[in-house]
Amino acid sequence: MKATFHVWRQAAPGAPGSLERYPLDGIEPSLSLLEALDLLNEALIERGERPIEFEHDCREGICGSCSMVVDGRPHGPGDGSTTCQLYMRQFEDGADIVLEPYRVRAFPVLVDLSTDRSAFDRIIQAGGYVTVNTGNPPDGNAMPIPKDDAERAMDAAACIGCGACAAACKNGSAMLFVGAKVEHLARVPQGKPEADGRVLAMVDAMDAAGFGSCTNQRECEAVCPKLIPYDVIPALNRRWLKARVLGGRRSKGGGGGVG
Repeated sequence: MKATFHVWRQAAPGAPGSLERYPLDGIEPSLSLLEALDLLNEALIERGERPIEFEHDCREGICGSCSMVVDGRPHGPGDGSTTCQLYMRQFEDGADIVLEPYRVRAFPVLVDLSTDRSAFDRIIQAGGYVTVNTGNPPDGNAMPIPKDDAERAMDAAACIGCGACAAACKNGSAMLFVGAKVEHLARVPQGKPEADGRVLAMVDAMDAAGFGSCTNQRECEAVCPKLIPYDVIPALNRRWLKARVLGGRRSKGGGGGVG
């Protein structure tokens, strides 16, 4: 099959960029989009041109590093899949395919399709972990957890931090990502002791990174490759408000009680 790739080329951070046109023939429909880009890069190298730079690692929909915008949609057409799980057979023969980096203020473009998504790392460093001593791994049935809590924690833990949620949001909001990380740890016993401090620290780090506010239009949920539900965002807001109220009362000597 044939395809024409329109790829954003940018030589360095802050440098001017533009869409460049690259026709490619002889593509096997079974190839993934990234494998097609590999073929294109081989042709560019043979011609002495600079290959297209893009991020990838596992190519199994696990790591989230293959983040880019395909035909105007983060990770491309289809639901519940990453860019590396997008196959050329999903496009028509002779298709024009537009590839761009994420357009989020907190994710500056490094080169071509590669962006700096370390803002997510800083949010995790601010509180997305457990520091309490949990001891040795307990027996699976030694610590009963309500079924709803277990399922919600597992669903939220599926987030791979790819950034598609922020890229889809017109405000560049990271609240689906932060909501998933907070919900995951808040639902398990090991995460409860630090729950208030965690949500305050992670939201502060999110704001400091320059992410925008939630639009309440659920673009994030629509493009999430792991189908993280939108309701982790109102849950995040409730946990943040509770932590602010309790934190204020503790600082005034109120003992943290409510009422």
